[in-house]
Amino acid sequence: MGGNKTTPDYRAILGISDEAARVRALDAHLSTRSYVRGFALSQADVDAFRQLSGPPADPQLFHVARWFRHVAAILGGPPATGPPCGLQATGRGRRAQPVWSPPAGSEPCQLRLYNSLTRRKDVFVPQDGRRVTWYCCGPTVYDASHMGHARSYISFDILRRVLRDYFKFDVFYCMNITDIDDKIIKRARQNYLFERYRGTQPQAAQLLEDVQAALQPFSAKLQETADPDKRQMLERLQRAVAQAAEPLEGALRAGLAGQELAGRVQVLLEEAKDVLSDWLDSLHGSEVTDNSIFSELPKFWEAEFHKDMEALNVLPPDVLTRVSEYVPEIVDFVQKIVDNGYGYASNGSVYFDTVKFANSEGHSYGKLVPEAVGDQKALHEGEGDLSVSAERLSEKRSPSDFALWKASKPGEPSWPCRWGKGRPGWHIECSAMAGTLLGASMDIHGGGFDLRFPHHDNELAQSEAYFENDCWVRYFLHTGHLTIAGCKMSKSLKNFITIKDALKKHSARQLRLAFLMHSWKDTLDYSANTMESALQYERLLNEFFLNVKDLLRAPVEMAAQFEKWEDEEMELNKSFYKRKAAVHQALCDNIDTRTVLEEMRALVGQCNLYMAARKAARRRPHRVLLESIAHYLTHMLKIFGAIEEESSLGFPIGGAGSSLNLESTVMPYLQALSEFREGVRRIAREHGGVLSLPTEACGDCTASAGAASPSAPCRPLVLAREPEDEGITQQRMRRGLAVSSPPLEMCLSRPLAPQALGSFSAGPFVLLLTGVRKREIACRLRVWRGLGRPLGRASRAFIHLPVSEQAGPPAGGGSTLGPGDTWRQDRRASDPTAVVRAAGRDVQGG
Repeated sequence: MGGNKTTPDYRAILGISDEAARVRALDAHLSTRSYVRGFALSQADVDAFRQLSGPPADPQLFHVARWFRHVAAILGGPPATGPPCGLQATGRGRRAQPVWSPPAGSEPCQLRLYNSLTRRKDVFVPQDGRRVTWYCCGPTVYDASHMGHARSYISFDILRRVLRDYFKFDVFYCMNITDIDDKIIKRARQNYLFERYRGTQPQAAQLLEDVQAALQPFSAKLQETADPDKRQMLERLQRAVAQAAEPLEGALRAGLAGQELAGRVQVLLEEAKDVLSDWLDSLHGSEVTDNSIFSELPKFWEAEFHKDMEALNVLPPDVLTRVSEYVPEIVDFVQKIVDNGYGYASNGSVYFDTVKFANSEGHSYGKLVPEAVGDQKALHEGEGDLSVSAERLSEKRSPSDFALWKASKPGEPSWPCRWGKGRPGWHIECSAMAGTLLGASMDIHGGGFDLRFPHHDNELAQSEAYFENDCWVRYFLHTGHLTIAGCKMSKSLKNFITIKDALKKHSARQLRLAFLMHSWKDTLDYSANTMESALQYERLLNEFFLNVKDLLRAPVEMAAQFEKWEDEEMELNKSFYKRKAAVHQALCDNIDTRTVLEEMRALVGQCNLYMAARKAARRRPHRVLLESIAHYLTHMLKIFGAIEEESSLGFPIGGAGSSLNLESTVMPYLQALSEFREGVRRIAREHGGVLSLPTEACGDCTASAGAASPSAPCRPLVLAREPEDEGITQQRMRRGLAVSSPPLEMCLSRPLAPQALGSFSAGPFVLLLTGVRKREIACRLRVWRGLGRPLGRASRAFIHLPVSEQAGPPAGGGSTLGPGDTWRQDRRASDPTAVVRAAGRDVQGG
């Protein structure tokens, strides 16, 4: 039975109509066949099985009963009219693969982003496969970039990197530079007029008179100001001018002259700059007609902005647009809006008809902040200081209408067009530039929270009026506000910290970590507490990376790297994958970097506990597992932009932008030192703690590449075990006294190479270096001070390498060291002190 074809016995059995007779015949047939061990089910077996209603009850027919149970187990159930499930028989009686069913699994996590258009987290679905089109509102460049800019652009940089490097979207990122704006025009005019005034070198009496004249309209403006923050700023400025004017008035009364008087004049000029500039602009602003005056200011500050972004490690956009370069496209854009019936010309300007647009089928005005529609204060701020005069306001059909094109007044830059000389409105620039590059609909539009109304709402209205659609932006992302120690930050209120000033106190990585520790859409308070949290987080990660690097530097055979996993490793690995899953879920949940960093912190904490437990048990941690975790953390930090240089593991050493990678330069030497350390420890244990080997002459001293002459003696490398107290050792070495008893001497006659050095990283050892290659050793050791733990686990390293007369220049060039040059690197650790010193000529006598 079980052959490849139906036998004559089976044909006869299948032809018996009486079931009892058929079962007896089958039993007789099965008694001569093997149907258990090595049994291959044939189609004849299946046909015979299906003719039976069940196993026979007669115990004498045990062959049929066993055969029946065996076939039923293979077919997965009792006889049925349909084809059996499970293993099916082939026509030739061979077994086939069972039917495979996919695992139930779990629903994959979907990326959701907080969409300001819906005020909820929506599933992110790009319009064109994996390609994502993104437009971001850039800065208005008329002053230094501040931490408010950093809040937006670092946050968007993180989101962009996560979409590109983690979720693997193909992101096309566009950003604009606003270089035509009321603020820029006014600031450029004021700077020009003030410098012209300063160039006249006004006399003290004239300056005081002008300051008093300028304070009159300033005081009136102060009285009209209702905003308490702005009023406080103006009062502070008024007091500063008054305090600077008093010494100058006193000097005039006292009849002072010369340098003392000139110094007080300069002080008042600086303090009263804003007051005088505003006053001069009101008198002579219309006289400024040179367009180059209005272009030089934004060019300068745009360059400074790009430098700040580079210093913050913010990726440059794929495309950068400037308003001044897109004026023809803006004119065409405005004309089509007018042609579509949503714009109208008035007195040389063109305005958007918000009422008609809102009443049109398929359109809606105020999508982002509908409750703010009609807010005249916000609308006036959106129009600009130079565009809210009573004359301009009277040109509108409705107070909510906004300018698409502004007729230029004297003292403003202008471009000729069909409506006369004018310049673009603020909102139209983004619509025209984004529409030109990204078309009728984009995936993401980003900007600061304060741009929602009226800027972005007006952008949406005029763009959808141009394209006659209702989907110009699919997802609107807005970054949260930034406060300074709990207070509102505002450039107009002069309450801001520039990016350059912030980078003087903290690194770009620390600032980015501070932003990562907060949600990108919520308010961030830039304060000492915020930055201290970022510093502590950086230290935690850095210590972990250094510990793992130290573990990986320890010499170990290739096969010994893959040790058996115990319960501790399996538990840590299980937690590792659990944390990775939590990180993925957090990134899918509106790119929640705050939760991600907490999961990473928890993972590092578990690793630290694991390493501490291993150390307490005098067992080496599993290096492959810890290396895998460290690489994962490094990968995530690279995605977030917190590691800007090429670093295989952890934070790079050498500083951002440094062409020298200290770690890769020094690593061969540290590896050699680490390997030799293990050998020294082993020898020390074998010799009872004192190393003593006879000095052997070097046969090829005369061939030394570093020798000053063929007859120069071989300079020995001496290492001695120091049995004395650690403190006594340091004192004696500082005084140049002898240490220990018979030393271990090794000849250093060839050019210095990594494998020629030994390890002195765990004491109490004293390494005495002499010879013609001393300066090269010094140059190599000098870069170690940049390493977090330069000498393995040494708690403190004192390096003193005077240059001998025989010492030649270091191989490959490099700086030289003078006698007595000393470096000191303090690190807290449990191991004793390592002391390195270059000895004099007589090593054994010293």
